[in-house]
Amino acid sequence: MTLTQKRLLILLVIAVVAFVLGRLAVRAFMNLLLGGTLFGGDFL
Repeated sequence: MTLTQKRLLILLVIAVVAFVLGRLAVRAFMNLLLGGTLFGGDFL
């Protein structure tokens, strides 16, 4: 595996982790605003 391939793979992993954490942060923030449950549950 070349250095460029390793860099791309590492960037891809970081991007996926950042995406998942970003989604979780948005859900947690909306949860605080709406007073629902973070994992499962219904807003209404």
